[in-house]
Amino acid sequence: MAAFTDIETLLPHRKPFLFVDTIESYDDNGCVCTRKFTDEDFFFKGHFPEYPVVPGVILIETMAQGGGAALSLQKKFEEGSLFFLATVDKVKFRHQVRPGDTVRMEVTNLRATPHMVKQAGKAYVGETLCAEAEWMCLVGSADSAK
Repeated sequence: MAAFTDIETLLPHRKPFLFVDTIESYDDNGCVCTRKFTDEDFFFKGHFPEYPVVPGVILIETMAQGGGAALSLQKKFEEGSLFFLATVDKVKFRHQVRPGDTVRMEVTNLRATPHMVKQAGKAYVGETLCAEAEWMCLVGSADSAK
């Protein structure tokens, strides 16, 4: 399976808040995705200028986007669906992610319906576990969100 890189066709997110570069692999059980963080990422200017580190909440968002993108690629939702993070549990930050690091996200589907997704993920730089979490997203349209 070749890496899928046209992520904007799968998610409603756009730069500077799109945090998935590639979907390396996927199936009904989960996916593996990547994101390279660079000096150009907006949050490094303030978190922290002297020692830039990816904020933990961005790592959670990155994993959730990767999991949602892979499910979209598999046509699990209506085209144009929006994903709303509803819960985040069992979060652990174990190692810092810095500019230049490529994060590999390993996401497991715990439950997926057309209106709700529950997933668990781990974020690695190389073989180093940097973050892990479980989350639930509600899935809907812009009309249903109003």
